[in-house]
Amino acid sequence: MTSTEQLNATFLALADPTRRAILARLATGEASVNELAEPHDMSQPAISKHLKILERAGLISAGVDAQRRPRRLEAKPLAEATEWLEGYREIWEASFQRLDNLLDEMKKTKKSRRAKR
Repeated sequence: MTSTEQLNATFLALADPTRRAILARLATGEASVNELAEPHDMSQPAISKHLKILERAGLISAGVDAQRRPRRLEAKPLAEATEWLEGYREIWEASFQRLDNLLDEMKKTKKSRRAKR
């Protein structure tokens, strides 16, 4: 999977609130499908579809523990998405800094006009 495809899969997976809730739960430790389905008002097959999307995105993996197949969080795709977003945060911060500078300059101009009166 290319990095663009990985980002697309990650953001697609994160777009759904149920999948984000599943990831939040897995951040506390691994869990079975039944444990992941418990807080949601949906069938186990519906939860399984969400899990498949998360697995395809590489955000979770399935382990083997006797009869269980607990899911666990995989952080690498989230780190890659965070890195991609970080570039945009830097752009916004630079824009806000320019705006702050402009506002400071406008305040100084206004103060100097008042002082001349």
